[in-house]
Amino acid sequence: MKEVIATDRAPQAIGPYSQGIRAGGFVFFSGQIPLDPATGQVRGENIGEQTELVMENIEGMLTAAGLGFEDVVKTTIFLVDLSHFAVVNGIYGRRFPTSPPARSAVEVKGLPRGALVEIEVIARCR
Repeated sequence: MKEVIATDRAPQAIGPYSQGIRAGGFVFFSGQIPLDPATGQVRGENIGEQTELVMENIEGMLTAAGLGFEDVVKTTIFLVDLSHFAVVNGIYGRRFPTSPPARSAVEVKGLPRGALVEIEVIARCR
């Protein structure tokens, strides 16, 4: 059994996927790029601004599922330039002050709509 998680506090899907799926005691959230939920356009001129928006979008999806950052158990960070990792790590780390989730971070050749960062999360259900 699976349940679709959807919210207007995060960008609507730009393809055939759901914002999140609750299944098997977890919620699997699609990767978030820095799309403004109101306009559907990329927002942020630099990696810091883009990462802040990505984390806000993730918070919106978690809230829609009745969860918070403390429920996140795994994340994957995709960066077009791994030299941005320190900036992303600082912004990301503020959301996980204790017991941070498992994480992978990889450099990729490109991301949708020219984004500099994408983050996906898996959270446990309460």
